[in-house]
Amino acid sequence: MAKITRALISVSDKTGIIELSKELAGYGVEILSTGGTAKLLREAGLVVKDVSEFTGFPEMLDGRVKTLHPKVHGGLLGMRSNPEHVAKMKEHGIENIDMVVVNLYPFESTVAKEGCHLEDAIENIDIGGPTMLRSAAKNYPDVTVLVDAGDYAAVLDEMKANGGAVSQKTNFGLAVKVFQHTAAYDGAISNYLGARLGEAVDAYPATFTIQVKKAQDLRYGENPQQSAAFYVEKEVAEPCVSNAVQLQGKELSFNNIIDLDAAIETVKEFEQSAAVIIKHTNPCGVALADSPLSAYLKARECDPVSAFGGIVGFNRQVDADTAKELTSTFLEAVIAPGYSEEALAIFTAKKNVRVMQVPLLSDYNACGYDLKKVVGGLLVQGRDLGMVRARECQVATERIPTASEYEALDFAWRVCKHVKSNAIVFTSRDQTVGIGAGQMSRVDSSRIAVQKSLLPIRGTVLASDAFFPFRDGVDAAAEAGVTAIIQPGGSVRDEEVIKAANEHGIAMVFTGMRHFKH
Repeated sequence: MAKITRALISVSDKTGIIELSKELAGYGVEILSTGGTAKLLREAGLVVKDVSEFTGFPEMLDGRVKTLHPKVHGGLLGMRSNPEHVAKMKEHGIENIDMVVVNLYPFESTVAKEGCHLEDAIENIDIGGPTMLRSAAKNYPDVTVLVDAGDYAAVLDEMKANGGAVSQKTNFGLAVKVFQHTAAYDGAISNYLGARLGEAVDAYPATFTIQVKKAQDLRYGENPQQSAAFYVEKEVAEPCVSNAVQLQGKELSFNNIIDLDAAIETVKEFEQSAAVIIKHTNPCGVALADSPLSAYLKARECDPVSAFGGIVGFNRQVDADTAKELTSTFLEAVIAPGYSEEALAIFTAKKNVRVMQVPLLSDYNACGYDLKKVVGGLLVQGRDLGMVRARECQVATERIPTASEYEALDFAWRVCKHVKSNAIVFTSRDQTVGIGAGQMSRVDSSRIAVQKSLLPIRGTVLASDAFFPFRDGVDAAAEAGVTAIIQPGGSVRDEEVIKAANEHGIAMVFTGMRHFKH
């Protein structure tokens, strides 16, 4: 455990840097710095030596060359336990640098700005910073490296406990964080530049780099013979399962996380109080109401048998009455943007139920990629965030939907988006009545939705995630008593399908948008 005597500090994000530097100075640590960081520290009353003075070589090329010098990297990479290194450093007048505090030019925030030009992006590619970080991290037995302001306090506490020294164990953890950070930094640059190889900006770069952080190990994957872990993206602002907090219950499983994702993404579709019950990634009941309790009870009516052992999602705070009803049956998990104190107390009686809380479902920017792994490759696509209102759609039939039917079609279309293909959904204005999911034939999905329905289908509307390839789907819907249909349209047999709807007096609208979910 070596004592820190000299630190090189050069940061773009100056959060906490004055406080850290003052503490280091209190241990007699000599501070080296550059540019704006040196100016800030001097203004705070600290004694700072410019890196150019330390190296005997001036900054040049508009600041592009500051720390790229053997006296800097020799001071970082020289192994204190290696006599040959020590002798060579002494021969060339290279002094030890025991700590590096560096964070990088803000490349990602720069390119995220509207109107950012390639020239701006290039100038915000840090060269000296990553080089120092990597040198320091490689020599972690002798050098402490800080890339995250969140680590300043812990390192200072350790120095206080050890007379100004930091343990090799701590240094190793900090070094790992450095390589994770520089990998993400280089990945962002690679993605940005790789999308600009042609004349136009490509939404999908020549190589695709993404870094996710392990949130937790899982007991196993989809099946016990499969190992698994849950990784999350950094700084996710959108409310989702990845930034949910578990308030109680058993450890999350691989399948729990997938179903929790399906639950919260479904209820995010609605402004009115909504509840969804998920089983094996599919909704088995969705409803809207004036309260979470009423919405849940209506959702459960659709398929109470499948609801047993399911996962329930809400877009409103769960109150005590809702919690009592939820705990009256077996559920795997509940996810919502909040819970009353009384509700949380009620859940403690069912200690195994996983209670998950997401950030409030207020204004947020939904964006990002949808990734699907295949053996030997990765499919990357934009998320299915598209949605149209039924009144904006093309009316394909002689009969126009009524006002009530339009409301029901809107509800059905939003639910259908979250049902596995082939998807058929029968609904009223605010409640699913029958759901057919994941069948190879659209007609089979319709039949299953009818067979599973415990509520009257007559008078409902139907949503189909893709077009009807034949009129038999419309004939089956008419036989069940459907009055209106919402579907993408676009089949070569659209005329045949429209004719069938007209024969049955069914109103039908074409969205021009498909919602396949594989």
